[in-house]
Amino acid sequence: MDKCCSRHALLLLSAAPLAMLVTAPAQAQSTPGAAVADATPGDAAAAGNATDEIVVVGTAGGGTRRQDAAFAVTTLTNDAIERAAPNSTADLLRTIPGVSAESSGGQNGANIFVRGYPSGGDAQFVTFQLGGVPIFPPSTLSFLENSQLIRLDETVQRVEAVRGGTGSLFSNGQPGLTVNVVQREGGRDFHGLAKLSYTDYDEIRGDAWISGPISQDTSFMVGGYYAQGNGIRDPQFRAEKGGQITANLRHDFAGRGSVLIYGRYLNDRGQWLLPIPIIQQGRKISAYPGFDAGTGALPSRDTRITTNNSGRTVDLADGRGARIGNIGVAFDYELADGLRARERLSYLWGSADTVGLVPVGAPVSAGDMAVTLGGTGATVGSLTFANGGGVAGPNQQVMQAGIWEVRKDIDSFVNDMALELTTGRNKLTGGFYLADYTTRDNWALGNQVLLTAEENARRLNLTLGDGRAATRDGFTSGPSFLVDAYYKGRDYAFYAVDELQITDQLRIDGGARWQRHAVDARVRTSSASIDQDGNAATLYDNGTATFGPATNIRYRQSEWSWTAGANYDLTSQIGIFARYSRGNSFPQFDNLREGLTIVAQVDTYEGGLKLSMPWLNLYATLFHNKFDGLATTQIINGVPNSQIGGAKATGVELEGTVRPFAGFSVSAAGTWLDATYRDFFTGNGTIDNTGNRVQRQPKWMWRVTPAYELELGGLRPSLFATLQYTGDRFSDPENNQLLPHYYQLDAGVAVNIGERLRLQVTGNNLTNEIGLTEGNPRIIGSQGSGPILARPILGRSFRFAAQMSF
Repeated sequence: MDKCCSRHALLLLSAAPLAMLVTAPAQAQSTPGAAVADATPGDAAAAGNATDEIVVVGTAGGGTRRQDAAFAVTTLTNDAIERAAPNSTADLLRTIPGVSAESSGGQNGANIFVRGYPSGGDAQFVTFQLGGVPIFPPSTLSFLENSQLIRLDETVQRVEAVRGGTGSLFSNGQPGLTVNVVQREGGRDFHGLAKLSYTDYDEIRGDAWISGPISQDTSFMVGGYYAQGNGIRDPQFRAEKGGQITANLRHDFAGRGSVLIYGRYLNDRGQWLLPIPIIQQGRKISAYPGFDAGTGALPSRDTRITTNNSGRTVDLADGRGARIGNIGVAFDYELADGLRARERLSYLWGSADTVGLVPVGAPVSAGDMAVTLGGTGATVGSLTFANGGGVAGPNQQVMQAGIWEVRKDIDSFVNDMALELTTGRNKLTGGFYLADYTTRDNWALGNQVLLTAEENARRLNLTLGDGRAATRDGFTSGPSFLVDAYYKGRDYAFYAVDELQITDQLRIDGGARWQRHAVDARVRTSSASIDQDGNAATLYDNGTATFGPATNIRYRQSEWSWTAGANYDLTSQIGIFARYSRGNSFPQFDNLREGLTIVAQVDTYEGGLKLSMPWLNLYATLFHNKFDGLATTQIINGVPNSQIGGAKATGVELEGTVRPFAGFSVSAAGTWLDATYRDFFTGNGTIDNTGNRVQRQPKWMWRVTPAYELELGGLRPSLFATLQYTGDRFSDPENNQLLPHYYQLDAGVAVNIGERLRLQVTGNNLTNEIGLTEGNPRIIGSQGSGPILARPILGRSFRFAAQMSF
């Protein structure tokens, strides 16, 4: 561990005993946002229907009733998470209006889009928090987004998500979507759960947690999961493997506050799922012959372990994932009547690597591939399997895919402390935020191999008719883009928020944040290409990228963010709100490496209606965004290409639950979005996309979830289903790659046997729909009709689970 990491660790470890110095004989007291003491599975569902539901995200830390919140916020209880049966952490976000989440990439590597903010992929405007602290301050770096660093398991009590609104003031100042994961905590009694699940694609997973008192004022929780399998898209090797363990210790002071100390270790990897061959004829989508659209995988035993032209051996089983540790402290204490202090610390360290088989072009005939590799007039001399399997057939369809390797060592230290002063009907909060974070990057992109265009593809060797060797052990090229970099970022911010309850019905608030963003880096990237062996007839190594000289980066920028809002309660159950906010998103490491220094700026106007009744909850929000200053890069032919510009978006978000009679409910969420580019250029400034629809975000998106629970003697069966609609989108900013609309149907049945045992079966994509979430992001322009590359949603699958609780 370097000196910087050691310093941060010592600061964090010292915070716990310092907080514990403020002691007093006590009775346990929950602070706002704490997990419900002594909650048993199923209690959360009832709590989620109450009008006094407390949310912490989007506030200065003290929490507020959702009905009183003057911003758009969604909460998902543990019961709601279970019914959603998400395939990944990011997959849960598709339940949130205004958010388009693509989990077709597997457990990791999700693309998440928010309210028409323009983005080329990953989750550039999404921040995940654990206990109110960012898991990793940059929301997205190339090949690393926040959802990669946390898993949902049974230790999660609930998930909160705020869109726009106050998000630009708190935490890391995220103007898009801030997601807060709230842990279970111990209470006055011992509780626990053990759960075993199995899928029809042979994944097995175990979850467990236990919590309870240590003393009258102190409690604990510990739990986690472990899982392994090959995944729905089976690559013929163990692609999914790992687990997470979480523990926390909570101490309550005598009606004055609490301290929570937690630790988490995640070691989990999964296959990075990428586009596969698909047939597209306009809006009609069908499977490529011999390649199952829902379960087919391009990697295989033959491609798993290879040695590239640089002599480096790469194992695709490394996949995409994280091996990280995370420790933190959340301290809340009333120093004097009306004056509270809050301190939240987090330190994270470890690695987050990505290794994958990245296809670059749709299947073609071997003859066409000979021309692609050898030039006009080239023909096939011989085509054989690289593993010694004999000669490939004359009609063999082939394709190229790169074996990409991205290694990242990361660490971050976050400190967020605030003072809250309440006098009469006024609450004033002032705070300081500090984040120190680093990454050590080593990339090798390119390294393309020639493959059969089929499930679990095999490597091919191609010799041209004139004797030139197009491949070596299947490789058609060496690396095309290299990175060797060390980045260090530091953000510090001051923020202040004032909330004034003018009357019993009217509350107004306003706040501002000043943030300083600093980055220092030393970077080497690709320079000239070389012919490795000096032989022009060996085509496979004639354009190998090499490192150029190291360059230093120094960046400093400061910006102001602010917001003002009002909430008016027409009655105790009906409220309206309005808000304006200005937020900023600073350029992170990858943008600065490419010389992109623009600060993105977002102006958001929003207003909403909130209804909270025993039989109905409804939240409706109208918003308008003006976005300027997007700067990002897209990897085209293994080389970054810039995307720069702005966008505007108008939308309506609806979510709610109706409960017409006991045991039956219908939950629904929907979004209408009109988002277009403004002065937005791609292809390193050569293509103007002004007026085009913002990529990957549909105009219409909705989901409906009916659920019914009844009593049958000692049994409590429940049925639930979700129908989701995703409208037409374009995969690219140029609007040349259409992704047609699709429906997805999920359903499940659960049976509670007595008070302890629960059995459940859930099915995803029951109709086996071929819904495309991505075209080919590694080209500019249309893919035409017929065989293309695209990434569909995962095919039909079932999960069986049994759990015992006490």
